[in-house]
Amino acid sequence: MYITAHNLHESHPAGLAGVIFDCDGVMFDTRDCNIQYYNLILERMGLDPMTPAQEDFVHIATVTQSLEYIVPRKRWDEIPQARKSVNYVQEIMPHMVPEPGLFELLETLRSMNIRMAVFTNRTNTMELVLERWNITNFFFPVMTAQKVKGKPHPEGAFKILDAWGAKPSDVAFIGDSSADQQAAAASGIPFWAFKNESLLAQRHIPDFWSVRRALIQWNGELCSR
Repeated sequence: MYITAHNLHESHPAGLAGVIFDCDGVMFDTRDCNIQYYNLILERMGLDPMTPAQEDFVHIATVTQSLEYIVPRKRWDEIPQARKSVNYVQEIMPHMVPEPGLFELLETLRSMNIRMAVFTNRTNTMELVLERWNITNFFFPVMTAQKVKGKPHPEGAFKILDAWGAKPSDVAFIGDSSADQQAAAASGIPFWAFKNESLLAQRHIPDFWSVRRALIQWNGELCSR
């Protein structure tokens, strides 16, 4: 079911307290960015580029899981040095593409006093991304796989709920992967699947513009009562 003002009212009749965003594949199109990052590491270790199956895996996994998956076990001790050789800001971040409508949606959520947080399987690069696009102040808290157990474990979602003092049913979790779906289900948070109709979700989102339109209409209906 796609998101509309009507079904927003059905699922959140008292209002929406907050929205949790995944990063890769949701806020930003980072598939090419991730492929570039891991292939650079492999190249500097003298290894072949990733296979299509490996590219799919690293798009949703944590950095540690990804590197242990694509690098032969006998060479794991070389991974830290190879990672240090990659300049993330100069070599990787230029490949990131903000999802159309993202910034407008963030402004709309802020104007409606709806909180925003990030729950990502990134480790130490999430803050760099937020700073690069000047959107750090929109999000609190920011949960990464360096701070909590990586998705599909729901620890990050629970910590966000605690920080907000919110009930799971009062918020929404926007993600694009099975790991996001599982983390949302384990925490009891309604899941909104972004551009992935194969996922089991309360709502499916084709783009951020549709979310923004539904929120504006829904908020107008709430205010007119």
